[in-house]
Amino acid sequence: MMTFAVRRTTVSAAAVVAVCLSALSGCKDAPGGAGAPAPASSAATATSAAPVAGAFEPEQALAEAEKTPYAASMKATSEAAGQELSTMTGRSNIGTLFTGRAEIRSSGMWIESVTTTDANYIRNRTKEGSGWVKSPRSPDNDANYAGYAKLLLATGPSAKKGMETRNGVPTYHLAGHLGLDQVASVDPRTHRSMKSKSVTGFDIDQWIDAQGRTVRFEQRMDMRGTQAANKVDFSEFGPVETFAAPER
Repeated sequence: MMTFAVRRTTVSAAAVVAVCLSALSGCKDAPGGAGAPAPASSAATATSAAPVAGAFEPEQALAEAEKTPYAASMKATSEAAGQELSTMTGRSNIGTLFTGRAEIRSSGMWIESVTTTDANYIRNRTKEGSGWVKSPRSPDNDANYAGYAKLLLATGPSAKKGMETRNGVPTYHLAGHLGLDQVASVDPRTHRSMKSKSVTGFDIDQWIDAQGRTVRFEQRMDMRGTQAANKVDFSEFGPVETFAAPER
């Protein structure tokens, strides 16, 4: 899915973001680390656990999501020891062949990324006059958020936290711990990258709407003794869009 790096001083032809974040930027790398996942977080802000109108079952919503690909805008942050390290904003297609655009910022870094049906383009805006660098797109950078939600549901009834309202939208909250090998089938890129860094698993919180679209996705883990988190919000859902190569 996506993967924010905990620390990054350089960005190669595609890099920056763990579990839900790498696909959105067309990135090929993910943050590393080892150890047990961080404790589950408390309910996120902008969420209400009060009785929610329009209740639905997550299984049915996910079945609908797999029928209809869509585009969405996103904002994602990477944190370590409670400190925000990087932010990524962008828009991409979800539930189909991944294409999209993203902008990644952190202290001393500003990267733009565009992924089309046949290539990935990176531009380092930190360096004045830097042009676009083209590279082959990865064969496995599709973002299977419905797949993650199904993995959580498969862990048992405890994953179903119930209906909550996020920013006025009825959502179903799923949460649980996933071992790294469990995600290989839905997110081979993250599995491959994090396994090389000795990560064994992570905690996930995921909120989906009645159409099975992910509204918020959180990942937490221990990164060599430091509590790290990746958090992403999705909005402005719409039909699948076309993302063209940037002008040189």
